[in-house]
Amino acid sequence: MSTSTVTDLGPLGVWSYQLDVLPMAQSRDVAAELDDLGFGALWVPEAFAREPFASAALLLEATRSMTVATGIASLHARTAMTMNAGWRTLTEAFGERFLLGIGVSHQPLVEGTHRSPYSAKPYSGMVEYLDQMDASVFAGAQPTVAPRRLLAALGPRMLGLAARRASGAHTYFVPVEHTAAARDCIGADAFLAPAQTVLFETDSTRARAVARGFMARYLALPNYTNNLRRLGYTDDDLAHGGSDRLVDAIVAHGDVADIATRVQQHLDAGADHVAVQVLCEDAPGLPLAQWRDLATITDSLTPRSIRHLTKVTS
Repeated sequence: MSTSTVTDLGPLGVWSYQLDVLPMAQSRDVAAELDDLGFGALWVPEAFAREPFASAALLLEATRSMTVATGIASLHARTAMTMNAGWRTLTEAFGERFLLGIGVSHQPLVEGTHRSPYSAKPYSGMVEYLDQMDASVFAGAQPTVAPRRLLAALGPRMLGLAARRASGAHTYFVPVEHTAAARDCIGADAFLAPAQTVLFETDSTRARAVARGFMARYLALPNYTNNLRRLGYTDDDLAHGGSDRLVDAIVAHGDVADIATRVQQHLDAGADHVAVQVLCEDAPGLPLAQWRDLATITDSLTPRSIRHLTKVTS
């Protein structure tokens, strides 16, 4: 094993599914504007829309400075050798501007969409997959910087693995208290990038109604509900779209100052970077105005102490 250091992503990024449903030419134009607005990273998903390596390549070509990260690429969607090849190909082309996030995904998605068996032991499956990645042959032009990867992680074992076998962790559908617990699990030096869903809506009743519509699909996934139970949320919190307490913890709502407060809470709890997912009341929508407002908070944020991100590679 060898280590190398790379620069961090800054405190604020954009996590967006909306770009997946636009024509790619328009998505590239929007990504270029997000880059000009100063966001440190653009996070792209993998589910039912674009293939994330192809999407990342096109978005990286359209931008100059910000990182494009997969949040996340599913290990069930490609072999370890293919994942490794894509990772190294984009790093060779774009250097530290590409960041690979890998995850085990969720049983309904894996079995229902990929038609693949979901491991009863996701942790062991991830260990085996990383071993295969690191042992893979890649005969293409090699990157001049060490490729970076994060693991999608929620529980203590996967978080620990993210610290040992990757640059750190990307967490999703988590409240601030999970960020504090995750930092304790991964230690001081690993990178931690939680996603925070937000809604620019000052009417709490209306905001919670929209948030519950968003949360419904995630509250049907055991990986997320088990994680929330570890944090002390009860069956009553998880029922009927989520209690007010849970909804407010998962989806920050209010004006731009309220959103800034939530982002800062994650940073204070131990996050290095917060990937903000903006909900639109009329999904999927394109929250350009909200992204522009969000960009104005960057200078007001106090980042976690500046340090380098360490990547372990084979």
